[in-house]
Amino acid sequence: MIVRLVEGVGRGLIRPVEELGRYLRVTGLGVVASFRPPWRPRLVFKQLEFVGVQSLTIVVITGGFIGGVYALQAAYGFGLFNAEVLTGSTVTLSLTRTLGPVFAALMITARAGSSMAAEIGTMRVTEQIDALEAMAVDPIDYLVAPRLVAGVTMVPLAAAIFTAVGMAGCWLVGVKLLGIDEGAFLYRTWWYADPPDLVWGLAKASVFGFVLAAVGCTQGLYVRGGAEGVGRATTRAVVVASVTILILDYFLTDLLMSTGIWI
Repeated sequence: MIVRLVEGVGRGLIRPVEELGRYLRVTGLGVVASFRPPWRPRLVFKQLEFVGVQSLTIVVITGGFIGGVYALQAAYGFGLFNAEVLTGSTVTLSLTRTLGPVFAALMITARAGSSMAAEIGTMRVTEQIDALEAMAVDPIDYLVAPRLVAGVTMVPLAAAIFTAVGMAGCWLVGVKLLGIDEGAFLYRTWWYADPPDLVWGLAKASVFGFVLAAVGCTQGLYVRGGAEGVGRATTRAVVVASVTILILDYFLTDLLMSTGIWI
């Protein structure tokens, strides 16, 4: 009984360490491959289009309704103190600092991150990756590096679009639907929102894009068990990337606020 207990505890400790090692290995090799030849611009642009352009619809729809619903909630809360004019500035700060980067990354994780894991996982179980290695093509260079570049580049752009559409949704609900004075609404927004709020929010989005691409690629490369394994890897990629993004958001926000960048 004691031996089985020790073996169970050991397996429980070894598996997370092995999983972390896989992520670090794939991520490290992918970063190095992104800065060394051979560069493959055709693959990079293909992934840029897939991660960014094809995610535009879901980002715009989500951003508009997130901005609108937060405007409703903020206006109700500030209305208890007759301070509805602060609705625009509050929602704008939330969008630029957290909501835009996080929600854009989560939407792209659900759409593109899962697809990365499924596509690479299918290549693994059908031995296409083995064929690449037989032809002296590094799978990290060919599959991982373009996706990392696309994640780091396109998620911040998607977050900027999300923020802009969310602010438009907030203005539409706050000014046109709830009747908040437009001049006071816009003035307060301009007064409290600063460029560093947007710049560092987009920097956070870049980190999130790197995470979702790294997780999706790693899960796909280590698929085992045929079609069932591909399904498990796809689900695991979305869960792990989403949870990691939310955890990183807290620590990055705390870091930015504790260093005085965000006041």
